[in-house]
Amino acid sequence: MRLLLNLIWLIFGGFWLGLGYVLFGIIACIFIVTIPAGIASFRMANYALWPFGRTVVRNPKAGGFSAFNNGLWFVIAGLWLAIGHITTAAAQAITIIGIPLAIANVRMIPVTCFPFGKEIYNSDRIPHGYEPMIKF
Repeated sequence: MRLLLNLIWLIFGGFWLGLGYVLFGIIACIFIVTIPAGIASFRMANYALWPFGRTVVRNPKAGGFSAFNNGLWFVIAGLWLAIGHITTAAAQAITIIGIPLAIANVRMIPVTCFPFGKEIYNSDRIPHGYEPMIKF
């Protein structure tokens, strides 16, 4: 079932969302100071391409630097990527088959806006002590 959902996701929005993350990642990597944001963007691109069967968890070891980076990320890229998720979710929700994809799209927005201090794991391999945030 995960494979089917991921293939449908990839065809009906995941590819374009992943491309958006890659674009922001490349832009962030051009400037040396924002390389951590570029790396986070590439991680999210991977997640946006194939989300089902994965879980986003909060990293309990994340500190103040993550909060600072999240604020910077939100202003530069997070807001725009969240708008992309909302637009894609609206287009997917038009059809009955797209409703679960639209829900998944909306559930990805908090991680899109604030990716620092979060990690992505396979749903069956979450480390002990990590709090699941989003599970597909």
